[in-house]
Amino acid sequence: MGRPRKFDESAVLDAAAREFRVHGFADTSTEQLCDAAGVGRSTLYNTFVSKEELFVRTLERYTITTAQRQADVLATSDATGAERLTMLLDLILAEEADSAKGHHAAGCMTVGTVMTPDLLARDSRIADVLDRDLRHRLGTLEDCVRSGQADGSIVAEVTPLEAAWQVVTVISGIRVSAAAGAPSSVLGRVAHDGIRTLFAID
Repeated sequence: MGRPRKFDESAVLDAAAREFRVHGFADTSTEQLCDAAGVGRSTLYNTFVSKEELFVRTLERYTITTAQRQADVLATSDATGAERLTMLLDLILAEEADSAKGHHAAGCMTVGTVMTPDLLARDSRIADVLDRDLRHRLGTLEDCVRSGQADGSIVAEVTPLEAAWQVVTVISGIRVSAAAGAPSSVLGRVAHDGIRTLFAID
């Protein structure tokens, strides 16, 4: 029997991402996934075979869409490199502030997965997805840093790769601290302080 015509695989993956990124793999039930996606259990498993397969496919889509959203911010043509890094942090902070209204953190599938060794061991594709995502994000950030060094808004004393890792570390810290219950005001102050050393001061 064919798949229902109204079935939207991308919408299902996006709905699954919202559950996985907040609750993680182990604490996200099939019932939660079905409710979030608005599909029945049989439809879910006929399409994705297993929860593990759904997770891998969701992680792939999540990393691609998240990286593109962040890359769009970093590619803003009418802003300095330092301004673009600040805009990126503001994007993350706004996401956390919005999620806090629902009394939970926004979560992050990449951070959560990296911090779950057993999950990484389940499927080699998971590690591959995370490796590709990290290399892509570091590369995008390095380009932004080089641009900022060229326009004078980012200090020349740090290498683009070191600066990229600094930003990634700050963002990961925001995600973890938000999940631990840190208020938005604290997250904002810590986040901006965390990258201020990269900025050239006139």
